[in-house]
This record gives sequence, C-alpha cells and structure tokens, in this order.
Amino acid sequence: MNSPPSPLDVLIIGAGLSGIGAACHLARKSPGKSYVLLEGRHEIGGTWSLFKYPGIRSDSDMYTFGYSFKTWDDPKSFAAAPSIMTYLQEAVEEFGVADHIRYQQKALSYDFDSAEKLWTVTTRDGESGEEVKFRGRFLFNCTGYYNYDAGYTPEYPGVERFAGRLIHPQQWPEDLEVAGKRVVVIGSGATAVTILPELADACAHVTMLQRSPTYVGALPNKDLIAGFLKRVLPKGFAHKVIRGKNILGNMIFFELCRRFPNAMRKFIMRDVRKHLGDYPAEPHFVPSYKPWEQRFCLAPDGDIFKVLKEGKASVVTDHINRFTPNGILLQSGEELPADIIISATGLKLKAFGGIPISVDGERFDVSKSFVYKGTMLSDLPNFFVFVGYSNASWTLKSDLTSEYVARVFDYMEKHDFDVIQPRVIEPELKPVLLMNLNSSYINRSLDELPSQGDKAPWRMYQNYVLDYKMLRMDKIDDGRLLFVA
Repeated sequence: MNSPPSPLDVLIIGAGLSGIGAACHLARKSPGKSYVLLEGRHEIGGTWSLFKYPGIRSDSDMYTFGYSFKTWDDPKSFAAAPSIMTYLQEAVEEFGVADHIRYQQKALSYDFDSAEKLWTVTTRDGESGEEVKFRGRFLFNCTGYYNYDAGYTPEYPGVERFAGRLIHPQQWPEDLEVAGKRVVVIGSGATAVTILPELADACAHVTMLQRSPTYVGALPNKDLIAGFLKRVLPKGFAHKVIRGKNILGNMIFFELCRRFPNAMRKFIMRDVRKHLGDYPAEPHFVPSYKPWEQRFCLAPDGDIFKVLKEGKASVVTDHINRFTPNGILLQSGEELPADIIISATGLKLKAFGGIPISVDGERFDVSKSFVYKGTMLSDLPNFFVFVGYSNASWTLKSDLTSEYVARVFDYMEKHDFDVIQPRVIEPELKPVLLMNLNSSYINRSLDELPSQGDKAPWRMYQNYVLDYKMLRMDKIDDGRLLFVA
C-alpha cells in the first residue's frame, strides 16, 4: 500500500465539469484549503473527453452550462466537445488546479473514521496497479451520475443474427466508417438527435428509429442578443447579464410548460411544423406526454429538421420485433435495412460512482438517505455531493453547491467545528423520487439513488432562484445540521 504523507482538507473525486469547478471554487473562495483532485482516467473532462460520437455537444447553452466565474467567449451558444475541453483546460490553468490533479486513480472505497474525523479514499493506481490511500477532512464527490464503463443497451431479440455492426455511442469505435453505409440510430433522446444530422452528409442514409417521440425545439446557435451585449459591455459584466438572461428565460419556459401544458404543446408543435416544412410531424415529433415531463431536446439551428427536409435522413416511429441479418424487423412488418446500427438507448445510472461508502467500518446505504439541499446526504458526515437540475444546466447547481461549501467551511472555521452532518428532524418526512422526470434511464435505477423529501430543505424544487436563496443567502445552521468540534 502507498499512502500520501499527511491528511488534506478536501478530497475531490472526478475531474469532469463539476470536479474542475469545485477545485476552482476552492482556489477562489477557500485558498487556504489543501486539496487533491482524484481522476480515474488519464485526462480531465469526464463526459466531454470520454464520449467520441459525432457531433457531441452541450444540450444547454454554454452561458449557463459554463461557470459563473469564467466567461464563455465562443460565439456559439451550444458548444462541441473540443470547445468545452478547451474551456475546461483554460480554467485548470487560470486557477492553478493542474498541480492538484492525480490521474489514473480509480476510487475503490470511501471510509470515514469518526475518531480521527477523516475520510480515507482508497484508489487503484492505473500505472502501477497498486492501491493508494488518500486521507482528508472532507470528501467532495463529483463523479457524475452514470456508469462510465458501459451505456445501456437493451436485449434485442435476434441481435446475434445481425450481419452488420452494432455499437453504443458511449463506446464509439475510432475505426467506424459510415461512408456509403445505411445507418439506423435507435433512440429519440439528445444523443440520437445529435448523431442523426451529423451522419446525414456522410452515409448513404440515416434513420432514427424511436418507440415514441420526444419534444425537440430549434434554437439559433449564435445568440444575437449575447453578441450585442458582448460588444457594448465589459466582458465580465456581459457574461453575467447573458447568463442571467438565459437562466430567467429557461425558468420561464419550464414554468409555462408545467402550468399551461396544452398551450405550450401547441406552441412547440407550431414551431416544429414550421421547421419541418413538408416533412410530416405526426407521429414522429408529437409526444404523448406533456412538455417537460421528460427532458427537452434542443437542435441548434434546427439541424435535425434540415436533414429531414432534404431527404438525407428519416424518422421511423415503431417498435422492434427482432433483428435480422440485414437490419431490423419492425412490429408493423416493415424491415429497416442497415449496415450499422447505433443503439443510442441511454445511460446506466450509478450513484456517486458506485463506490462503496462506510462510516466506522459500517456500510452506508445511499438509497436509504435523504438529500439535504441537494448538497449532502442525511447521516453522512463531511460528505458533499452535486445533485443538479433536470430542467436546466447541470453546472448551475454545481456552482451554487460549491459556493455553499465555501460558506460551510467559513462557518466551521469561525466556530472551530470539525464535522458537519445533516439530520432529519421532521417526524413525518416522506420520501420522494430524486429525479422528477419520467425517463427510462432514471426509472431503471431508482432503487440505487437517495431520496428527496416532501418539504424543504430536503425537497429540491428545480428552481435556480429558490436554490440561490437557500444556498447563498439562508443561514448555515438551520437546526438540521449536527456540528462536532
């Protein structure tokens, strides 16, 4: 066993968007804190360096998907993965994070010792294969919410008979050649909506096969108002104004969808039909559920609608009967010919990286805990998490969480506290599903996730303004936090 010499203040797990953001916030708000950022892979970026499928990009605007403390200077609102990676690398350099990152340290376990008031993170070193122990007062889990090793692929009947190539976007092969090929993309979520227009110009024809449609909206990839504000306002101030504008706009759209679903459905479908032209909207873009009951997909510059109108791509709404040697037989009796089938069927959720957590040698059951303010878990000491938004940019909540953590550190230093632990004091707190979307990838993993409660601060309202007040303005000690000196 190898072991670093002395305990640190903070152990950050994961060097993706959230982990890099947490480290930058520490450097800005708590410069006296010692920390290490443990990354299981060989580079930063998380999702944005792992996924290699064509066209991978943010599905939220970068003024809210990026950090509050670092301006987004690219003219495109929806950025491709290489641009996001450049942005992250700049943040790492600007805030001195690089020297704190330890690569190829795959976390194996998290263990808290109440007597020492320390977390021990055991990792496996990717180069030596040896186990390494890192010790710190606080643990900040920034591993995201899905399995990095494999995506979700259903058990397709007859898949062994298919003579072509079946791939999942999470393991996109470098040698995949689509020129002149017939491609079928299974799925209707953000990944499928992204891949379809990207392949349309390269392959013979690409078809998106979906069981049921998803709401898709077209937005310009260059925000004219943002461009104007950047020209007339100082850079930092312009970023804040644009970010505020987009946060407010997204909140208004979400609330309108929830309060007036029928009217918003008509509004969305009118816009879809305008972009599709003669291509039929029914049944391919008319979901059976209300807007924002599942995540909303965005098409920058309406790219998916353009390739459909041009005949380079098509959408089929049907169920799979079975795979055949030459493609997919549908329940309608139609056979979709395919040389390549892309199973864009979603993720496998994995709470906190699937790492076993223990306190004083006793396994901690995450699924029996409640999420406190979206930042901590009930009865788990000195452990911070990110629980982001399902209706807005993930980074909005991770930014607020990091700001809250800095406030907690200041409060604990002022009062000479070593340990903080949320406790449920409400006698009849009822568990509520953590995610408020009726999506398949969420429903498959509900039993592995913690719960939220039916009232604040255990309830998450998916509202940036309410969270801003709770995490940036409300007092730290609300009676639910146990502090130990």
